[in-house]
Amino acid sequence: MTLTLDHLRRYAVARSLFKPTTLPRAIQRLGFLQADPIRAPARAQDLTLRHRVAGYRAGDLERRYPRLPLEEDFFVNYGFLPREHHQLMHPRTAREAWTPARWKQARAVLDFVSERGTAHPREVDAHFGHGKTTNWFGGSSNASTQLLDGMHYRGLLRVARREGGTRVYARRIGEATPVAVSDAEARLDALLDIIVNTYAPLPAASLGQLLGYLRSGVPQWTGLRAAALKRARQRLGTARVDGVDWYWPADEDPRSRRWKPDDQVRLLTPFDPVVWDRRRFEIFWGWKYRFEAYTPAPKRKLGYYALPVLWGDRVIGWANLSVVDGELRSTFGYIDGRAPRDATFRAALDAELERVRVFLELQG
Repeated sequence: MTLTLDHLRRYAVARSLFKPTTLPRAIQRLGFLQADPIRAPARAQDLTLRHRVAGYRAGDLERRYPRLPLEEDFFVNYGFLPREHHQLMHPRTAREAWTPARWKQARAVLDFVSERGTAHPREVDAHFGHGKTTNWFGGSSNASTQLLDGMHYRGLLRVARREGGTRVYARRIGEATPVAVSDAEARLDALLDIIVNTYAPLPAASLGQLLGYLRSGVPQWTGLRAAALKRARQRLGTARVDGVDWYWPADEDPRSRRWKPDDQVRLLTPFDPVVWDRRRFEIFWGWKYRFEAYTPAPKRKLGYYALPVLWGDRVIGWANLSVVDGELRSTFGYIDGRAPRDATFRAALDAELERVRVFLELQG
């Protein structure tokens, strides 16, 4: 059977939107879960998990995180990973070298956190009085917060939990040891396989782009990336469809009948694995989706936090959701200019909006 774009589209939707399971199993199956702080009407990580975790409610990940074998960290973006995936990236060497004075501060903070077990940034700031510093956006922030961020990035600390959205730190679990070149190559291969598992099937250009984003996770192995990409292209499943080279896990067949999307309507976050690759999105559905939260309001075409509307294996429009006085408010736009007239679509959309209400724990 000749592989077609229809096969790839159905495969992409069905493999990512698997049957809802437990929270640990869902994140293990995803491999990586991107996080974002915007709530519209909930954070991206919650909006992603609600489709994949049975009985999921907004905030469940944050509430359960301290008891789960997960880590917050940079991968291709910032998010959550199973601990065994996280360990592949460390010890991490940051692109910006610290001065001896900065390392002295870090060792003092590490001792402070170790003695207490966990520490909130305000506790560190109150104890050490590091003062203020200029942040990446040109504003002022606590120097202690910036130091803790750097210690977390370098693997000295881990996020133990969050309080009101703020990271509370603990000493990392286990010690990271130096990695030989041959081991680094094996780790890069494993990390690239995680990327492919999360976002497959991937056009060749997107695979290369994601490997570039992996600089956030393993800047110390930048010089090994080109060879890792070459190895990946040799071991992955691949085919050329309509002039585009595609890649996916070698043990899967996109043509298999097992990849059959259901007929539900789903409102997807901009960071959902089905949506994330805008290049693939346009190939599959023939229109450009843009995340416009940081676009000036007068220039927005879809809305502040437009959620692509997936019906079966077709993304037919977008929705903007908000909660006003405890009630869910929704507006929709459609590529064809209006909603499908099919009564089954209306019923499926109503069912999805009710699932959102339950997820947000809204009354009525």
